Amino acid sequence: MSNTPMAASPLTRAVLEIDEYASGLGWDQPARLFALVDTAQLRTQEPALAAQLGLADGPETTGLTPIEQDEVPTDKQLDEFLATIAWPGAVTGCALTIERLMLPPSAETQVPEDLDEAKLAQWVAQHPERQEVRMTVAVLRDGSRESALRLREKDSPTEVLTGSDLVPGLAQALAATFED
Repeated sequence: MSNTPMAASPLTRAVLEIDEYASGLGWDQPARLFALVDTAQLRTQEPALAAQLGLADGPETTGLTPIEQDEVPTDKQLDEFLATIAWPGAVTGCALTIERLMLPPSAETQVPEDLDEAKLAQWVAQHPERQEVRMTVAVLRDGSRESALRLREKDSPTEVLTGSDLVPGLAQALAATFED
């Protein structure tokens, strides 16, 4: 298990575990998609997989185990890709980690009007106040949400911001993968 705080909820622990994993891979990584499964159920229903993931001899606590999925395609818009996903019943939730450039709220008034998506991305990339951020967002079938944000300039486990509504648009898109 990772160094995530034990006092946190299982969803928060899963998000921080994924953030820690992504941090270990370094920056400038592609988006990564994870299924979240109930750890106790995984041990019971898939003991070989649990053993492969190092969970067979773990403590009998409630928790979620993130399982990385195949690569997220880079030739398709993220929202289009997410719209193609349907999870099996054993999947309790899902999470996505993705890197983006972000501007502070004070820069919103400076955004030129009538920019298409490509020109807006270019404008943000050249803005002096831009910051690189890694966002890890997770949702459960019951609607629970959690996010972790890590700025590249403050790349430390103690500088990770967590909260349920930090990236509402992405959380909504992930929640839609559970809709019939």
